[in-house]
Amino acid sequence: MAKTVLITGASSGFGREASNVFQKNGWNVIATMRSPEKETKLNQLENILVAALDVQDPKSIQHAITAGVEKFGTIDVLINSAGYGLMGVFESAEGGQIKNLFDVNVFGLMEVTKQVLPYFRANGGGTIINISSIGGVVAMPFASPYISSKFAVEGLSESLYHELSSLNILIKIIEPGSIATNFSNGVEMIKNDKAVYDPVMAASFPSYQKLTAHLGKSTVTDVADTIYRAATDGTTQLRYIIGADAHFFIDKKAKAADQEFVNRMREYFIH
Repeated sequence: MAKTVLITGASSGFGREASNVFQKNGWNVIATMRSPEKETKLNQLENILVAALDVQDPKSIQHAITAGVEKFGTIDVLINSAGYGLMGVFESAEGGQIKNLFDVNVFGLMEVTKQVLPYFRANGGGTIINISSIGGVVAMPFASPYISSKFAVEGLSESLYHELSSLNILIKIIEPGSIATNFSNGVEMIKNDKAVYDPVMAASFPSYQKLTAHLGKSTVTDVADTIYRAATDGTTQLRYIIGADAHFFIDKKAKAADQEFVNRMREYFIH
């Protein structure tokens, strides 16, 4: 029997491309998104169920899971791909901006995971793949809301990796570097109303591009292919780093003493 994957955030970016990759490889796909009525392509493909799911709405999560199980019989893999970015000066963030970010990137991911776990336990196992980022491992200035949400995803994932192992439930983390997706095009920027930050922020953002200009960037397809590999490679590997720029920073952090690495990052971004 074909296996079934449930993917959140399937309307764009990694979630959408992963839906295509799994479908092409013979999987049943529950492609979930907030506005399925706007979808015109995925719902034309064989063995794809496009379902409404808002990670901030527990009822919609349950409805999507139920619809997927009713159509395909089971769920074997969950891919938590829904999420977005919030960048800028932390002190200038408006009241609800950071809360909403965590509601989507962290608490929404937790709720979807929690609701899928009973099905995995009943099936005797399953795989959960959480989409993190280079920003889930390495902290950079003027991205603190997004980075803190991804650090939370990393901590949750690593803890569950141990907690769920006796139940034959695998946890995998995907850590892409800089990639051109609808996500990066639609990052929410915090409107800065404190001019004292402007000079250092203006110098900081170009630093990443300068540091990684010589490094090849991965594509959305590279990430989707890695997600598929993580779901099918039969290993207990926890983390999958994607992109030379991601390796540039993550490998340096792994090899350096803590303060040495922090000092180096300060030199990179704060001039």
